[in-house]
Amino acid sequence: MSFTSIEPATSRLHRSELAVPGTNTALFEKAAKSAADIIFLDCEDAVAPDDKEKARKNIIQGLNEVNWGTKTMMVRINGLDTHYMYRDVVDIVEACPRLDMILIPKVGMPADVYAVDMMVTQIETAKKRAKRIGFEVLIETALGMANVEAIAQSSTRLEAMSFGVADYAASTRARTTVIGGVNKDSGVLTDKDAHGNRQYFWSDPWHAAQTRMMVACRAYGLRPIDGPFGDFNDPDGFIAAANRAAVLGYEGKWAIHPSQIELANRVFTPSEAEVTKARRIMEAMAQAAKEGKGAVSLDGRLIDIASIRMAEALLKKAESMRASS
Repeated sequence: MSFTSIEPATSRLHRSELAVPGTNTALFEKAAKSAADIIFLDCEDAVAPDDKEKARKNIIQGLNEVNWGTKTMMVRINGLDTHYMYRDVVDIVEACPRLDMILIPKVGMPADVYAVDMMVTQIETAKKRAKRIGFEVLIETALGMANVEAIAQSSTRLEAMSFGVADYAASTRARTTVIGGVNKDSGVLTDKDAHGNRQYFWSDPWHAAQTRMMVACRAYGLRPIDGPFGDFNDPDGFIAAANRAAVLGYEGKWAIHPSQIELANRVFTPSEAEVTKARRIMEAMAQAAKEGKGAVSLDGRLIDIASIRMAEALLKKAESMRASS
């Protein structure tokens, strides 16, 4: 039915998602003490082929021995097109009750998610796991973006999608400079003015892809998360990229360096002004309901039931952030 509301996935604070290579155990304790909302220990791209088995063992030990507090802990497994993937799933899920989520890379179709779901379900049943594992998928190929709406409906374990801009650019043969950044050649030229002058405005080459993934997420109750910004020496560039994603409706962004955690948390945390306005909307609509009105004016603008939904979502998000702090 067109009026049916899809229940949102498991609610988690997801402003910042810190990537930690499974081979670099020295970073585990530092990550645990960081302000990142979600940490993923990586078996995939950050690990060389000869180090895959060692990284897997490091991750198992780290998940079981490091005090991660209340953070959401996730592992990025290797892709389904490799022979490393099945051991990542079996060994880590069987041995790590602390694991909250699995990050599945290069998802191209719903069957990719089903394959991992089948394995995890059998392990959970066999091991009598008390905690049900959630999934995040990486949309980072042309095939994945072509099937993003179907992928969004592929599993009840699915909670979030991340836009993997680097591999997506490679898959689509896009010309890119900085991972997650813009390109000076992506822009529009205005018509000539009365004096024959023209202006050039840069555009965002990732806007269309990010928008499509965001719509799929919101339609099916998932969290849309923006992927990495490669130049961690450019905080202004990171903030600009994060702001573009936040304006679209994204909930958070990856941090590939500890310096990016605070930036992501800042961008994706509602401001005091936004929270105050949301509270005023709720109060105004409550008063309107008492007076039998379906809509009311606030600060010269019409607010209605849609305004309530947006205000409620923002206040719920702000509350979860206060609880985390």
